[in-house]
Amino acid sequence: MTSPLDKLAFNATQAARVGWFFGQKLLAARLGRPVRLPEALRGRSMLDRQRLLADLRSLLEQDWRNIEAGYYALPTDRFGKPFEEIRRALDFFADLSAVERRRHGGHKERVLSDPSPGRYPAYYLQKFHFQTDGYLSDASAERYDHQVEVLFGGGAAAMRRQALVPLKHALAGAGARGGARLLDVGCGTGRFLREVKANYPRLHVTGLDLSPHYLSIARRELAPWSRTRFVEGKAEAMPLAAAEFDVVTCIYLFHELPPRIRRAAVAEIRRVLRPGGTLILVDSLQTGDEPDYDATLELFPVAFHEPYYESYLREDLDQLWTPGFTPAARIPAYFSKVLSYRRD
Repeated sequence: MTSPLDKLAFNATQAARVGWFFGQKLLAARLGRPVRLPEALRGRSMLDRQRLLADLRSLLEQDWRNIEAGYYALPTDRFGKPFEEIRRALDFFADLSAVERRRHGGHKERVLSDPSPGRYPAYYLQKFHFQTDGYLSDASAERYDHQVEVLFGGGAAAMRRQALVPLKHALAGAGARGGARLLDVGCGTGRFLREVKANYPRLHVTGLDLSPHYLSIARRELAPWSRTRFVEGKAEAMPLAAAEFDVVTCIYLFHELPPRIRRAAVAEIRRVLRPGGTLILVDSLQTGDEPDYDATLELFPVAFHEPYYESYLREDLDQLWTPGFTPAARIPAYFSKVLSYRRD
């Protein structure tokens, strides 16, 4: 049950978050040099600041309605210690010159050499978002969540939280079995799993990721809870048992996979998810979902080095999950959308 004071605190906290991160987004854009627009995008309108802020406010209003309806608790992503937030911001801007060099540099500026030859697939050896070290250093792992919040102007956590709506329904359906188990594929630093455990502290959760550095942060982030497990592995070849999980979540994973690997990951998720279980996917909007966003979405892989994003924009996700899954919920969430599927 929420109170007027809860709503006031929520609104104040989210306004502070948006002011903090959207301000950094604007400053980073001012300090950087715009990328050259591809010919196909010249003359097309991009989202302006007013539209972005209006749609971000709509997302936060949707977030509050979900809290009020009891889908999830008040968020745990409130600001930490002020000096820590300032330190992260300073680190973000200190790294910005390297990001800019890659953004305007050649191919060699965008790829990594394999630190352990044969350990990582070629598609993973990318400096996604032009970030230093890609996903393969402690510094990258420490910096990542701040970078993502700046990218979305303080809306990243709220977009992820929308997945808790179909999760509540999924766990209610699995409740009769007892001891439900959730797998988060591509769990990264564990930010989504923190939200899950804050709402379902006794739920068994497993986080799978290819980066040992990001998994190290995830272990630290989820240290307050028991019934957690972390596994280093690929989405397309998971070292996990068949039909082991009642729920599988994928948060911003599929747009970073080449088409062939996407299909292999679908097959693996089908294998590890029990019949009747639920898949919950959170990822970027696609072409046509919100036509006013189309040009901005098409610019994204150019401005932020997402080499597989263009193919993702054209991917028919319902067809991708066929056969084996039946579509269920579809929830818009600012630059993202939440899709859920039932395993047949």
